[in-house]
Amino acid sequence: VQLVESGGALVQPGGSLTLSCVVSGLPISNYDMRWHRQAPGKEREWVATITSDVSSSSYGDSVKGRFTISRNNGARTVTLQMNSLKPEDTAVYYCNARHSRLYDINYWGQGTQVTVSS
Repeated sequence: VQLVESGGALVQPGGSLTLSCVVSGLPISNYDMRWHRQAPGKEREWVATITSDVSSSSYGDSVKGRFTISRNNGARTVTLQMNSLKPEDTAVYYCNARHSRLYDINYWGQGTQVTVSS
C-alpha cells in the first residue's frame, strides 16, 4: 500500500494551494480518505474527511470554509484545495486512508510540507 502526497510549497498568506494524494495497493472505494496536519511542536491535527462513497465531507473548525476535500476513486486520488491560507496553516500535511467500517485499518502517506509565510 502506498499513499503519495504532493503539492506542498511555500505560499504567501492569503494564497491558495492544492495538495494531491495518489493511492495504490488498496481498494480505495472501501476507504474514507482524510487529511491531517502536524505543525512543529504540536500534535497531529485532523483537517478533513471525505467518505468512501463520496456522499459527505467534514472539516476541522480551523479550516472550515477555506479548505475543500475531494476524491476521484477511478483516478485513485484525493485532493485538498486550500484557499485563504494563513501562517497558522503551516504544517506537514498527511494523507490517510481509513477503512470505512474497520477503523483500525489505517494507512498513511509520508507527508508534504506547506509553509505559509511572506
